[in-house]
Amino acid sequence: MMKTAEVLKEHSFLERLVGDWTVTAPDMSGGEPWTETVRSLHGIWFVAEGTGRMPDGKEATSILTLGYNDAKGKYVGSWIGSMMDYMWVYEGAVDASGNVLDLYTTGPDFNGEGLADYREQIIFVDADHRTFVSSAKQPDGSWKQFMEAHYARKI
Repeated sequence: MMKTAEVLKEHSFLERLVGDWTVTAPDMSGGEPWTETVRSLHGIWFVAEGTGRMPDGKEATSILTLGYNDAKGKYVGSWIGSMMDYMWVYEGAVDASGNVLDLYTTGPDFNGEGLADYREQIIFVDADHRTFVSSAKQPDGSWKQFMEAHYARKI
């Protein structure tokens, strides 16, 4: 019989995401803010739905799911967006500060030739502000940032 999932201390990082957020990412949204609502599925899974406009003016929606897999000892998740037909699948860990979740994934290469490695980071600045950073792995093993979004909790 499958063991029922239990809320673990690792879920506390994800619990901080719950709420309504205003998202600004001028490079990705044409300057218009997005909104994001994050909800908890009984403290085990966390679902973030973002809505806004792309730089071309088209409406877009994204869904991020995050949880913690105790058997793997890793945070896991996925991301889909109405602007692409690729599902991003994540595994990662919270750093020693307790304020940064590093998520690693593989996805389409920017040059359209095959796949590349990416790192997404959810960085808590404080309880009401966080940053999302996307970086691509370079041939020398370093990470080159290509996107940054800022989140402010709606009060």
